[in-house]
Amino acid sequence: MTFRRTLTMLLALALLLPGAAFADEALSAALTRQMEVNRQRYGIAGQALLVAHNGEVLFRGADGEADAARHERVTADHVFAAYSLSKLFVSILIMQLVEQGQVDLDRPASAYVPGLPKAWQTIRVREFLDHTSGVPEYFAQRQDGAASTAMAFPKDLPAVFASLADTPLQFATGTDTRYTQSNFLVLTALLEAHYGKPYAQIADERIVRKLQLGHTWLGPATLPKQGVVRSYVGKDGRLVPEQDIDWPDYAHGHAGLYLTLDDLGRFLKAVTSGELVGKATLRRLWQPRTLANGRLGGFAAGWEYGESGTYRQVGHDGGTRVRVRVLFQGSLDGDVYVFAYLTNGSAKNVWSRVLVGSAMAVAAPDRFPVETLFEALVGYALQAPAKGDASAQAGSIRANRGLSDADLERTVNATGYAIRENLGVEPALRVFELNTVFFPDSSNAWDSLAEAHAAQGNQDKAKALYEKARRLAERAKAGKKR
Repeated sequence: MTFRRTLTMLLALALLLPGAAFADEALSAALTRQMEVNRQRYGIAGQALLVAHNGEVLFRGADGEADAARHERVTADHVFAAYSLSKLFVSILIMQLVEQGQVDLDRPASAYVPGLPKAWQTIRVREFLDHTSGVPEYFAQRQDGAASTAMAFPKDLPAVFASLADTPLQFATGTDTRYTQSNFLVLTALLEAHYGKPYAQIADERIVRKLQLGHTWLGPATLPKQGVVRSYVGKDGRLVPEQDIDWPDYAHGHAGLYLTLDDLGRFLKAVTSGELVGKATLRRLWQPRTLANGRLGGFAAGWEYGESGTYRQVGHDGGTRVRVRVLFQGSLDGDVYVFAYLTNGSAKNVWSRVLVGSAMAVAAPDRFPVETLFEALVGYALQAPAKGDASAQAGSIRANRGLSDADLERTVNATGYAIRENLGVEPALRVFELNTVFFPDSSNAWDSLAEAHAAQGNQDKAKALYEKARRLAERAKAGKKR
């Protein structure tokens, strides 16, 4: 099926069925097929997906292999490593204390946590929660940003804080966003100081047992012998087994969470229904931070914050492998979507945001036009090119886009970079070229295309395109002065 026919079909179905993309059976088939496409496209080992709307599960499915060596099929009942989704437990526990008036986000964390480094004494709880503190990372990192499996961790939290006493901040607090695990060590220490208990016991009492999450664990030590997926990482386009990091107990507020798709869905339902933290508190705290330079931060009360069309979205990833996303319009009292996408790794190390976006595009293309266009552009990029292809696709999209020119240019450009990161330069070139058809007077569109050609090694082509981008930028600047 051509890109044009696919996009037209999706938009037509969205118009025929307002409020839902397809009937239940058709939706299930479409999401099942999308998971298969994702597995083949990105080399995913195994995956599980949950889609819910207003508390009702629309789809629950699994695809691929839990263990590629033994060809063990993955199911929705398998246990996945959730990595940094662990932070969502801490975020909710902190928000509970805020709601009870026990913690003030604008007070220094040192008011609640003894023994913090001197340079951290005035940093507010809010700034640790939203990764705007500037504190350094507490462990050595590999090039991919993960922890080194061979490193020796400090013995406990006081030892961690002592080891960082003379390490300068990465930036002035409140001026930037820099995601570090150290932020959540401070929040874990705050919870332990408040309750006088180890973090694992706090999380177990206030979340795991409260919600009857019978297939959720902190740390690998107590995992069952069967039913746990094996983790993989992509190297040179192949799946390679990867040993999960055995984090110390004090790190389980930022890593080391293992759970099933259903337990994750139960947790997210409890969050969005106000069962763990009241909806009024969630609405108040799920607001983007404004940094000292006027830019918006990327987190809201520890949850990644963004927008998709008319929806606000909050969520979190576990690196390239897993992601959850909650989307709502203004309030949490209606029209709330929840997406949970779990994988155990992919050959191309595809970012989890791409996978969640593909599920959004299938589940509700009328509600999420940016994600729908993104996914359709990926399909177009991977097709065999034909003469006049870009012009034909541009005409089709313009006729059915549902986006402003600014959003259209931004989405196409962002898709090009995402394709380049996950699938390579060659398919990305097709999307960058498409943007120059849409916006022939945009210096940014030509600059992105030039950059892709340079990355491909075509320096002469890149030089000519960079020059064109420069001339267009100068022309635009001169036009503004008139």
